[in-house]
Parts: sequence; C-alpha cells; structure tokens
Amino acid sequence: MMGKAGLLLLMLWGCTVCGSQTSMQKSPQGTLDFGFVPSGVYETHAYFEPGPIGILFHMVHAFLHVVQPNPFPHDLVTKLAQQKLREVKQEYKKAIYYEIGFIVCASLGVLFVLFMPLVGLCFCMCRCCDNCGGEMHQRQKKNADCRRGCFVTLLFVTSLIISAGVLCAYSANQNLSTQLKGVRKLVNSNFRDLKTFVNDTPAQIDYLANQYNTAKYKVISDLDNIGPLLGSRICAQLGKEIIPALDGALSLAGAMRETKEALENMSVSREVLQEATNSLQVNLINEQVRLSNTLNDPACSAPGVSSTCSDIRRTLSQLSINANYSALPNVDTELANVKNVLKTDLSNIVQKGYSTFNDTPDLIKNQTKNIVADIKSILDDIGSNITSFSKQIPLQDTLANFTLYLSQSQSYVEDYYPVIDQYDFYRWMGCIIVCCMVVLIIAFNFLGLLCGTCGYDKHASPTTRGCISNTGGNLLMAGVGFSFLFSWVLMLIVMIAFVVGGNVEKLVCEPFESRALFKVLDTPYLINPYWKNFLPGFLYQNPEIDLTFEKLYSNCKENKGIYTALQLDNIFNISEYLNTSMYTKDVVDVFEFVNVNLSDMVLLDAKAKQNLLNFTNTGIVSINYDAYLAEINKGVTKVDLLSFANNLEAQADKLPKGALENALKGHASSIRFIHGQQVVPLEQAMSTLNQSIRFLQRTTSDLPNKVNNVISAIDAAQNLITNNASLIITLETKKYMEVMIGYFKQYLNWVKNSMMMEVAACKPVANIVDTVEIVTCSFVVDSLNTFWFGLGCCTVFLIPSIIISVKLAKFFRRMDSEDVYDDIETIPMKTMEIGNNGYHNERLHGIPNPVMTSIPSYDTMTRFPRASAPPRQAEWGD
Repeated sequence: MMGKAGLLLLMLWGCTVCGSQTSMQKSPQGTLDFGFVPSGVYETHAYFEPGPIGILFHMVHAFLHVVQPNPFPHDLVTKLAQQKLREVKQEYKKAIYYEIGFIVCASLGVLFVLFMPLVGLCFCMCRCCDNCGGEMHQRQKKNADCRRGCFVTLLFVTSLIISAGVLCAYSANQNLSTQLKGVRKLVNSNFRDLKTFVNDTPAQIDYLANQYNTAKYKVISDLDNIGPLLGSRICAQLGKEIIPALDGALSLAGAMRETKEALENMSVSREVLQEATNSLQVNLINEQVRLSNTLNDPACSAPGVSSTCSDIRRTLSQLSINANYSALPNVDTELANVKNVLKTDLSNIVQKGYSTFNDTPDLIKNQTKNIVADIKSILDDIGSNITSFSKQIPLQDTLANFTLYLSQSQSYVEDYYPVIDQYDFYRWMGCIIVCCMVVLIIAFNFLGLLCGTCGYDKHASPTTRGCISNTGGNLLMAGVGFSFLFSWVLMLIVMIAFVVGGNVEKLVCEPFESRALFKVLDTPYLINPYWKNFLPGFLYQNPEIDLTFEKLYSNCKENKGIYTALQLDNIFNISEYLNTSMYTKDVVDVFEFVNVNLSDMVLLDAKAKQNLLNFTNTGIVSINYDAYLAEINKGVTKVDLLSFANNLEAQADKLPKGALENALKGHASSIRFIHGQQVVPLEQAMSTLNQSIRFLQRTTSDLPNKVNNVISAIDAAQNLITNNASLIITLETKKYMEVMIGYFKQYLNWVKNSMMMEVAACKPVANIVDTVEIVTCSFVVDSLNTFWFGLGCCTVFLIPSIIISVKLAKFFRRMDSEDVYDDIETIPMKTMEIGNNGYHNERLHGIPNPVMTSIPSYDTMTRFPRASAPPRQAEWGD
C-alpha cells in the first residue's frame, strides 16, 4: 500500500512540473538567477559510532572472519531465494564449504553440550568411589608447595579470563538495552524526515512555478528596452558601412576649414615676407656701404693691416638677401573660392546624418510598440497556464492522505514500543541470569582462592588444616559442581547465538556494507519469475527498465531528487513535455511580424554632395606649391649674419688697437642686431608658411579621388539603408528573439535540474534503510555476537577451571588421612596413641578405622601399600 501511494505521489510530482523544463543552454544575454529551491533540514543522521565497545565488536568480526573467511555466496543465496532447492541440494558441497567454519564450531559445541553432563556425572560417581580426587587422603611430596602455587596462579589467571568474558557478555547485554532505548528517537526522526519530505514538496513545486516570473520579468525588461537592445544590434551591423562613410564626410568638412585657415596663413605670410625682405635688403645695403667706407680709411693702408681689410672687403657682397618672395603668386582667388564653399555648413549636415542614424533605437521602439504589447500578453498567458496547470492536479489531497498514512504508521510503531521494552527487559534479565551463573562460579573460585590462600598453614599437616583453608577447598569444589551444572547450558546458549548471529553477520550485515546484498535483490527474475527487474515491474509494470534497488539506494544516499532516483523519466519524459517550442511558438510568430522601416533615413543630401565636389574645384589643387617651397628653402640671406659678424670680429682682433678695430667691431654688432630684429622673425614666418604649404599639399594630394570615394561610400551606405536594411533587421530581430527564448530555456532547464537533484530529495528513504541496518546489525547483531563471544570464552575456560580447582582443592581441604613414615634408624615405632596403623588415631576424632583391627602393627609396608619411601624427619616440613 505504501509503495503504491508513494508511486502515485511521485507521478503527481512529475505531472506538476511537466510544464516548466527543457535542456540547459546559457543565454547569450546572461545567466538568470533563480535562487535556491527551499528544502527542509532532515534530522536523521544514519551513522553509528559504537564507542569503546567497538573494540569488542572488531574482535568478534575478526574471529568470525577466521571462522568464515569465504566470500559471500551470491549464487547459492540467489538460488535459495528463487526456491531452487533442487539445485541447492546438488551444490551442497559449496554450501558445506562456505559453512565449514560454523559447522565445525557448532559440532564442537554439540559435543560439549552432550558430553559435559556425562563427564560431570561420571566425575561425581568416580569421586563417590574415592577416586578422581575424592579420597580424603593426600600424599606428601617434596614439590607440594610448588604445585600448590602453580595451581593457584593458573586458577587465578583462568578466573580472570572468565571474568573478562563475563564482563564482555555483560557489556554487550547492557549495550543492546541502551541502544534499543535510542531506537525510538531514531525511528521518530525518520518519520519526521518523511513528513518533512512530503510537506516540503508542494512548497518546492510552487517555488519552481513562481520562478517563471524571474524569466518573465527579464523578458519584459528586455522588451521595454527593445530600442537600445535591438536598435544597438541593428546599428552595429549598419554602422559597419554607415559610420566610416559619415566619418569620411566629416573628415573632409574639417579639411575644408583647415584648408581655409592654411590659405589665409599662406597669404598673410607671403605679404609679411615680401615686406620684411625689402626692409632687410635696405638695411643690409646700408650696412654694406658703411662697412665699405670704414675699410677705405687710410688706416687700412698700413702694413700688416691692408691684407685683413682686403679680406673683409671681399666678403661685403654676401651682405644681401637670398629669397625673392615678391615673385610668388598670390592665393587670394583660391581662398575666396574655399570661403564660398564653406558657406554651406557641411559639418552640420554630416552631424544630422549621425543624429538620424543614432535615432534608430527610438525609431525601432516606436515601430514595435504593438508587437511588444502582444508579447507581454503572451507572457501573461504562459504564466497563467503554468499556474493553473499546477493547481489542477489534486496534489494536496494526495499529500494529505500520505501524511495521514505516515501518522498512522508512526502510531502503529509507537504502540509496539512498550512491547519491545517489555521483551527487552525479559531478554536483559535472561542474559543477566546467564551471566550470574558464570559469576557464581567465578565467585566460588575467587573465594576459594582467597580462603585457601589466606588460611593455608604450611606447618599444618593435611589432617590438621584450618577451617578457613578447608572452606576454601570446599568453595573450589562447589565451583566445580556448578561448572558441571551450568557449562552445558551456557554452551547451548553460545552455540545457538553463534550460529544465528554469526550467519546474520556474514550473510546480511557484511553483504549490505559491501552492496553485495543489493546485487542479490537486483538479480533478474529473483522475486517474480516473470519480471527481469522487480522494482520497475512493481512500480511501472515495465520490468525492462534498468531500475535496481542498488541504484535507488545510491541515488537517495546522495540526496538526489525522487525523479532521478525512481527514473520517472521512463513515465514522464520531461524533455518531451517541456519542449521549448510549446511556450515560445506564439512569441516566434509575433516576432516574424517585426518590420522596421528605415527608408526615411538620409545620411547626406545632394547639396552636401555638391559642396564636396565644389571643394575640388576651388583651385587649391593647381597652386604652385613647389615655387613657394623653393623660395623657403633658400634661406633669408646669402650668408649667416651671425657667422659673418663673428668672423668680422675675429678679423678686427688681428688689427692693432685703435679706431679701425673699434669701428669693425661696431659693424659686427650692427649686423647681429639686424639678425635678431629682422632675420629671426622672417625665419618664423617662413616656418609658418612652410607648415601651411605642407598641409595644403597633403590635402590636395589626390583630392578629387578622395571626395569621390567619400561620396561613393555615402551612396553605398544609403543604398544599404534603402534596399538591404530589412535583411539585417530580420537577422538581428531573430537574434534578439533567441535571447528572449534563451530566458525560457534557462528557466525550463533550471526546473528540470531542480526536479532531478533538489525537489523531493529522497535522503529519508536511504536513511530508513540505514536505520534498519544500524538497528539490526550495529545494535542487535553486534551485541548478540559480542555476548556469545564473551560467554563462549567463559564456557571454554570452565574446563581448565574445573581441572585446576579439583587439583587445588586437595591442597586446601582437611584430609581424613595423611602419609606418616617412621625412620627406623633414628625414631622408635609410634605407639597406639599416635596410631599403630601408621595413620593418626582416627578414633580420637570419632572415626572408626577398620584397618587398625586387621593389620599388624609391625608390618608397615603391608599397611601402606600406596605409601612411598618414608622421608627423613628433616624433610617433613617441606
């Protein structure tokens, strides 16, 4: 019943979420965060740590491994489970081989049970006949003390071993009672976990359904931003041609303005250079005249001076300008043409083209308003369908029934707790009684050792031993008697517990730990001869499904979802039920009607294009830039004025001190002044003119082709917008739609993974199995095995305890007679007061001695046929 109810519950879970899953694909736009599926905390920790008694458990396991080292008989157990008794009988040798250890030990136990009472009976009869240590006579031997000490030690050690065994058995008994008291808490926690397992499932399913809103709101957010999102995609594709074309046009617009500035600089620089060179020429000529007059001074005719003056006179022709800027053509006409072209603000026109192109997202948003509204309506319908579908299934009623069933089952189990406690008390009392049997024997042994050892007097003869010593011997013999009475009962208990507990450990507990037991349960056609696999055959009526007990246990042990553990995909294939197209078909249909019209977008009008062509016709291409550069490269003067002035000073220094030297140095200073005031500004103007000319050369280089290329690029971009933009819009709209669908795929995939791994995580199922294993094996079987192990140790060591106790009792008990010898050479014969028959006079103790009346007093060898040679008097104290 429970299995069928569980199956129905699982089927309903599968149905509830069949509207919200598919295969996982990462969204191109990003990964959605659906949070964590709410899950309850399971209380049960199906793990048992035995504590200190675990050492005894390991000892028992090691002993069982020695007794039974063979591997688990999978084939035999399988055939036995399939009730193939005939095949099992045919393979009886394998069964005997597997159980040989148990058979041998059980056989020894049976022999012990059968022979121990017989041996005890024979022993009693033998002692009644004054044999087997029953005769109250002790021979005197030289090593008597050594033997007594050895027997005391051996019996003490044996008793300690028996005590350890009974403590082991008592500990196992107490451990079982203690652990069984904790079973109630363990079972109740399992029931609470099952209730948590059932109660959390609806909340988990509701959470899965509600998380549709996460995907929905993300889609709505993208729809509200369809302009920036879809528009940016379209702009990115169109911009590959449009942006470079507009950039080229804007670059030419900037070149026009810079060309105007360069022409203005060129015109101004030409006029400045013309005026400056004329002024410089006048100053240089004047300085040349003055210097020539100085050189014509009579002082230059003096010997040693005339040669220097001649050298200076020969360089006067170098004081002259080198460049002639008055011959350069003016550029006023070209400048006027460029200014006329610039009356049309091409930059503003290009910026309008940019602005029109950048307004594409707003254009798309305005043209897709109706489509966005339709898609939002579809999203609401999908959400309503998912919610209504989950509400249509009577999940709450089923879960309520299952919860009621769990409560009834828990009450049913709790009703047995008093019965379990009662029977456990009976078991505990029985085990205590059994342990008390052994404790009684141990008590007799230790009391006998204590009394015998403490009351023993080595100077006393066997017939004069004290009461305490005699009591010790009697206690030892009492222990022997109880040993014979109890030992066969103890061995019977040990044998039964050994056979049962040992085989359960080897055939159930160890195979469960190694998973071999699951392999037996998963054997094809084991439980039902018509079903290959029982579990799917029972649950789904399809025994061919590869669902085994081991897989179910392993998946639940890993806390996977019940959908994965029971392979519900064989009944409800989520991938089929959650086909993305089922939810996105309407969305795809709506997106097919997206039609964005960009035909009204104009990048550059005809006026702007004509303006570009007019720029090529301004005449700047035909300006003779080489003539300008040739004059600029000539330099301002024929000679560097600073070098000339320095050389002049050097020549003056060669002349004698006087007016001529000072005059020449004055002319050198004038030349430097002219250089600083006129040549340096001229060089700066020439540099400015050179930069303008270089710029104009670069700008006008292949200018018609540049303009034509820009116009061609603009035309191509405009043609793309007019004729081919619809194809680009369609492709980008499809990609944008895939982003929307990607959100659905993420949601559906998340639901599927959550169903497989998180929803209805079946850890409680594995915990129940583990709890049964813990209670059966760790609590009961291990304690049972430890009990018989300790009790068996006690029983086995009762045999040496019996033998040693019988031997040792002779040294403690008061004898009726003893060996007494006369040394003929040194000691006279004893009188009748001592006893003519060689014994102490037993009449003094009220005991008749028939030997006294039948044997002559002088024939000692005849009277004492069992006596050894008489010891000397000095050896009697030994």
